[in-house]
Amino acid sequence: MNTLAVVLQQPRQLTLSHLPLTEAGDEDVVVDIDWSGISTGTERLLWSGRMPQFPGMGYPLVPGYESVGRIRSAGKHSGAKVGDCVFVPGAKCFGDVRGLFGGAASTVVLPGARTLAFDASFREQGVLLALAATAYHVSASAGGQQPDLIVGHGVLGRMVARIAVAAGASPLVWETSAPRRNGAQGYEVFDPAEDSRRDYRSICDVSGDASLLDTLISRLAPGGEIVLAGFYDARLSFNFPPAFMREARLRVAAQWQPQDLVAVKELIESGRLSLDGLITHRADAVDADSAYRTAFGDPACLKMVLDWRGCR
Repeated sequence: MNTLAVVLQQPRQLTLSHLPLTEAGDEDVVVDIDWSGISTGTERLLWSGRMPQFPGMGYPLVPGYESVGRIRSAGKHSGAKVGDCVFVPGAKCFGDVRGLFGGAASTVVLPGARTLAFDASFREQGVLLALAATAYHVSASAGGQQPDLIVGHGVLGRMVARIAVAAGASPLVWETSAPRRNGAQGYEVFDPAEDSRRDYRSICDVSGDASLLDTLISRLAPGGEIVLAGFYDARLSFNFPPAFMREARLRVAAQWQPQDLVAVKELIESGRLSLDGLITHRADAVDADSAYRTAFGDPACLKMVLDWRGCR
């Protein structure tokens, strides 16, 4: 069994390649992917070659951790059902080609336990479940405390803000790009140069900008917290005296956990969390190279989605 997959042969060299798939076992499912999202955070770092080294890193690789499709076949111990629409957080099923994260392919094989069934009416919006779960993890790992300032109004920043509003909070959002200040739902977005507040209890940074730490510390209330929810390719550092005087706390919100994915699915299905207005660009998977360049180079692109339905 083969699949058509996006392969980063090396930084900035992307191809569509036919790859052999690992044989599915009793605990596995075979999923035909309908749509996959392109991450402008971690995948941009993979594409540009700026991703820091960590286990599993290397080229060639299949990127993608935001995929949705239908189960073609299910092993007897997979706990899944043929025909179910599922979210796929990636796969490692491409032989010698690394699956990092392995979701950008027409067909994938992975354990059924790693998939999440959801309502087919979500369609391509299902790719947003990963970012929604990442955003939910920001507050879930803090016992439910919501940020009162969010730095960055890309898809992740919007998700963090929408979840905070759904929880009854009133967050503010900083965004330096004027076009990206549009699209707020129940919260305010403004240029940080226009903000003089220095009493934020919790600041969530999703910008990935390692140079902002001193600025954010200067805006904290005593005992305040900065949550690092972006992905940073540069070394993080800060001046100690301002942090000392505020008794500042730093927390890293890492990858979402399975319970976060279930929680955001329930929020979406209940109507308390909207995914509308976040997917701005779509492309056929055969145009993947152009799509990735648009996703990383066009400031108007919040989320690019690849359509794999014509590749089978």
